[in-house]
Amino acid sequence: MGHGRKTGRVVVVSGAGAGVGRATAREFARHGHAVALLSRGEAGLTAAAAEARAYGVPVHTVKVDVSDAEALSAAMEEIERELGPVDVWVNSAFASVISPFMEIKPHEYERVTDVCYHGYVHGTRIALERMLPRDRGVIVQVGSALAYRGIPLQAAYCGAKHAIRGFTDSVRAELVHEGSRVRVTEVHLPAINTPQFSWVRTRVNGRTRPVPPVYQPEVAARAIVWAAEHPTRRRYQVAPSTVVTVLGQRLAPRLLDLYLGHTGYDDQVRDEKPPTEDNLFSPVDETRDFGAHGEFDEEAKEHSLFDEVNRRRGALTVAGLAGAAAGAGCYALTRRRT
Repeated sequence: MGHGRKTGRVVVVSGAGAGVGRATAREFARHGHAVALLSRGEAGLTAAAAEARAYGVPVHTVKVDVSDAEALSAAMEEIERELGPVDVWVNSAFASVISPFMEIKPHEYERVTDVCYHGYVHGTRIALERMLPRDRGVIVQVGSALAYRGIPLQAAYCGAKHAIRGFTDSVRAELVHEGSRVRVTEVHLPAINTPQFSWVRTRVNGRTRPVPPVYQPEVAARAIVWAAEHPTRRRYQVAPSTVVTVLGQRLAPRLLDLYLGHTGYDDQVRDEKPPTEDNLFSPVDETRDFGAHGEFDEEAKEHSLFDEVNRRRGALTVAGLAGAAAGAGCYALTRRRT
């Protein structure tokens, strides 16, 4: 059965060397689950594994690029040999280019799509190859508010996140048709304080930043673990800002076009020098560990009351909070424009 059965389920997390994936792997370990960590950078993987092992659970690392389907399949073979049958697969690896669309080179756009979209497709297929015959397992797709609403300077990333939603809907419907007990759920995140803004490839006049409000990666990690433990819900939207984005796109997309056209550039750029290296094709954390947090600890929120209620009080209360959040968000947009 593998060593992981002694402590809990066996969980695979891609993009586990830094950011949301790093915090998520740590949170699963804190809950007593064996974890397999997938990432490209050696230093990030080593440090992430040490954090997880501190909770006394089995840990296995695989240095792999999720865009390589064959390598990812071999990673799954290795993980199940070391830890036992995989119960949960979390797709969270990504890479991006923050730039006006017309300044993104075709090979760069393809790379973002290969990691952010095809990486999820490969991970889902490889997980299902093992889970379907066993008729159990959970796949968690880590998404974003930008899976519902594209913003300036992030066309490649937003396009991939939108694609994941459509892909996941199709897979979920096929699982229903087959009567499978395998579950697929999505967790859509707000802006998160991760190291990506220290290493993302950019073509803007300054250093990039997440669009406020910003949350710590531990907020995302708690939501992802909860979703893995409660996968009957199709998708989770983390924090009020995500709900406001989704509702705003549904109710007033043209207004968002105008608003983001006027504010979307400035909200993502700081008056500082951009990074001198990026991780689009090669990992930056090969020899240096960046950890889970980025450069915005001072402003990042460590908790989301919305998510606490979401987990503890049921869908009715959440719907009320979502409505209040949407109203507050619309009011804030109006105030900002005036």
